[in-house]
Amino acid sequence: MRMIVGNVSVITAGVGDDRTGLVVISMVSLSASPPKVIACVNRSSSTWPVMERYGHFGVSSLAADHQPVAERFSGFGGIKGPDRYAGADWFTLETGASLLKGATAAFDCRLDEMIDRGSHSIIVGSVAAVRTNDVGEALLYWRGAYRPTRFDS
Repeated sequence: MRMIVGNVSVITAGVGDDRTGLVVISMVSLSASPPKVIACVNRSSSTWPVMERYGHFGVSSLAADHQPVAERFSGFGGIKGPDRYAGADWFTLETGASLLKGATAAFDCRLDEMIDRGSHSIIVGSVAAVRTNDVGEALLYWRGAYRPTRFDS
C-alpha cells in the first residue's frame, strides 16, 4: 500500500474549541455534477464523531510548504483537537468548517452519508463551496514520506 501515490489532504470538522481533523491520502472526486467528494476515515479517529455531530467537513489539499500542517494533523508529538490548527491560517466559507489558507484546493462540504466498511467509513460530501490555488507545488505521500510535486497553471 505504501507504493500508492496519494495527494495529502487535511479533513477538518467542528467549530471553535470543538474542532479536530486528520490527514488523508484517499480524498477523491465522486462526481462533478453535482460536485461530491469521498474519503475514507477510521471510525476510531477523534474526527469521525465530530464530523457526524456537525454534519460538515472541510478538505484542504496541501501545498508542498504545508508539511508541518500535515505532521500536526497526523498527530505527531501527541497533538490533538484544536491544537492541530496552531501555526497556520484558516478561513471558513459556508458550513463553518475550517479551510487552510494557501491550500492547492479547499472544499467546504456538507456530510451526505457515512458508509461503514471494515474499520473505516467512506464519507460522502456535497461540495458547498470551493477555493483553488493552482500555482506552486502539491504535497504527495509516497513510500512512507511526504514529497512535493510541481504544477503550473
